[in-house]
Amino acid sequence: MTYSVSLRAFLALSCAATLLAACAPAIPKTSAATAVPPLNQFADATLRLIGTAQDERNTTALLPYLAHPESRYRQAAALALASVQDKAATAALLPLLGQEQKDAVRRAAAYALGQTGDSTAAETLAGHIMTATTPQLRRYLSEALGRCVTQKSLRLLAQGTFSRTDTVFSTGQAWGLFRAGSRGITSEAAVARAVALLATRQPVAARQGAAFTLARTPRLDLTAYQAALVAATSDADPTVRAMSASALGKVKTPSVAPVLASLARRDADHRVRVSALRAMNAGMYAPVKETAWQALTDPSSQVAVTAAEFFLTHAAGEPGILFLEKANRINSWRVRSTLLAAALKLAGPERNAIRTAVQQRYSAATDPYEKGYLLKALGEDPAAYEFVEQATFASGQPLVVGSYGMEALVAMRRRPGFPEAQQAAFALTLRRAIAGGDVTVMGTAAEALRDPQLNMRRLLPNPDFLVAARDKLVLPRDLEAWQSLQQTIDYMQQKPAAPVPVAKAASHPINWELVQTIPDRQRVLVRTTQGDVTMVLLVNDAPGSVASFVELVRQGFYDGRFFHRVVPNFVAQGGCPRGDGSGSTDYNLRSEFSDLRYGEGAVGLASSGKDTESCQWFITHAPTPHLDGRYTIFAQVVQGMDVVQRLDIGDKIMRVELVR
Repeated sequence: MTYSVSLRAFLALSCAATLLAACAPAIPKTSAATAVPPLNQFADATLRLIGTAQDERNTTALLPYLAHPESRYRQAAALALASVQDKAATAALLPLLGQEQKDAVRRAAAYALGQTGDSTAAETLAGHIMTATTPQLRRYLSEALGRCVTQKSLRLLAQGTFSRTDTVFSTGQAWGLFRAGSRGITSEAAVARAVALLATRQPVAARQGAAFTLARTPRLDLTAYQAALVAATSDADPTVRAMSASALGKVKTPSVAPVLASLARRDADHRVRVSALRAMNAGMYAPVKETAWQALTDPSSQVAVTAAEFFLTHAAGEPGILFLEKANRINSWRVRSTLLAAALKLAGPERNAIRTAVQQRYSAATDPYEKGYLLKALGEDPAAYEFVEQATFASGQPLVVGSYGMEALVAMRRRPGFPEAQQAAFALTLRRAIAGGDVTVMGTAAEALRDPQLNMRRLLPNPDFLVAARDKLVLPRDLEAWQSLQQTIDYMQQKPAAPVPVAKAASHPINWELVQTIPDRQRVLVRTTQGDVTMVLLVNDAPGSVASFVELVRQGFYDGRFFHRVVPNFVAQGGCPRGDGSGSTDYNLRSEFSDLRYGEGAVGLASSGKDTESCQWFITHAPTPHLDGRYTIFAQVVQGMDVVQRLDIGDKIMRVELVR
């Protein structure tokens, strides 16, 4: 069929088309060259659905995604189940280890199985280790096995067919042994294998895993392996040296003392020096005390604090006045206060003079954390009870002072020399603390009430005052205090422990609209009194946690907060609105256990149990793998780790900013 038109008709049609084109809205070009890429993976609606099901702990909704045609959804579903930790998913995850073609999905399935800790998965996990297609997958399978083995099935990890000298297998086995050992599951064969994996010919990751295994597995006697551990303290990797030094604390021979003293004096990495000091014990006191004296003025505050804690814990046969004199020459208030505690603990005939000196320092101090530490020092002396009680309940003081004061009062009551005639007065102090309404003071008092060694039930048999105090708390904001009070009520009434009322996702769902506006690896500048720290937010791994953090940053929530907890060679923690670690927002978040590891500078959310995260966060000083899969990682420090290493209790977060 053919068409013909006149010239006039053609011109008329052309003019009409031109007018319509002029009036029609412009259609933007969407070529690859001009398209704007999504800021993060959650522009994908399916990934948002998977993220919501994870947040809601909805195993039933997640399981079908394990069979989705697209591998990224299978992987996302498996990782979501790692946070849910529901053993009902084991049967659906296990086939992925053998049938799945994508290594990333198999790794995610292995990680999720490890997170469930289902012992029925152990045989299958072990069976796939030998056929793993990559060393990385082998490590995932081995770590998952370590999280699932029982004492009986430990042989699959420690003595299985993959226990060979081939270093391809070494890293996975070392970390699998660590995961098992962290749960208290070990054997002579497992320990011997971990020691063998410390050998310098092994990859550094294997040596690290082996060193952590030996350092963190409880109740080991490593005397037979002293030579191998001493050799490992010369390793080129500081993490291996630090953990090997920790493991030397489990060697029961006098000859280990000079090795630790040498590390504490000479190692170039302050984290190794901290580990060496911590490994020293009371039996080594005489040969190492000069090293510990020197460490009190170490350039690293973490080392100096650890040295002071060594004296508080292990000093014996010394006059208390010696520590008072040492303390008076120390500039760091935290080191000085810890030495004053040692002075009061040892005391002797100068006890009254030492106590008076500490009380005078308390009255002159202006920093609330120093005042708190001085009250903590006075907790070593029951004769200071009245002074500490007055300080604890004084009106108008910073909350942190009362928190430390209540801890000191309870510590006094636990001292062998606490006067029997004063026990009734202590019971009244606990009632006063419970009735006072301060959540930290209440929680500490409630803990003392349920301590069977203190036997407070005979003096306060009626728990009605605890019930009344509990019912005034606001959940989830006051969850920690609620837990402590409820545990004490159950103890007093001799009832089974009540379940913890964890907030559901519906009370604070993930703000997906906000999540989609946050670039992956969004940079954050944390300005502190010690300097600036830059970190990147990991929105693809922890969308709910990152969205909450961004909202709080935009509100200025963190500006002016303190680092209230700093544990040498572990973490610097801040963001508490109270400043003592008991503060929270009015909502809880669900834990997001992504496939991330706590290396140096990892930023995690503090919690009092799964799905109780809120506003407090911490930065790790060093690798801390025992936190992996237990605390949400939502950011990573990329600049300013030297600042993080200098942070101490009482340092301030001046401002937190989202930056490009």
